[in-house]
Amino acid sequence: MSYIPVLMLMAVGVLVAAAVLVITHLLGPRIKHALKDQPFECGVPPLGDARQRFSVRFYLVAILFLLFDVEVLFFYPWAVVYRKFLTINSFILVEMVVFTAILLVGYWYILRKGALEWE
Repeated sequence: MSYIPVLMLMAVGVLVAAAVLVITHLLGPRIKHALKDQPFECGVPPLGDARQRFSVRFYLVAILFLLFDVEVLFFYPWAVVYRKFLTINSFILVEMVVFTAILLVGYWYILRKGALEWE
């Protein structure tokens, strides 16, 4: 019974979205032109096929960047809390040293595998 306002809000959202789609379909321009149907890339005429193959290394480097970037984000809360809890116990410092060691081992592993080398 308490979900009725939420369901009503969702229904209003769906109705508004459907109304906008219908109105733009009815009132939108209908002039077809071959030049307008071409892909547009920053004012430069398109060259070649749009379905190019990318090297797997591109995706691998992107995933590794995200992985290490997100893991490094854990340093910020630790740095904020570290000064306050430094006198209480040193477990926080040991935990972060272990975390950093795991990061460095992972980084060393991907360097040894040659995951970041472009040929």
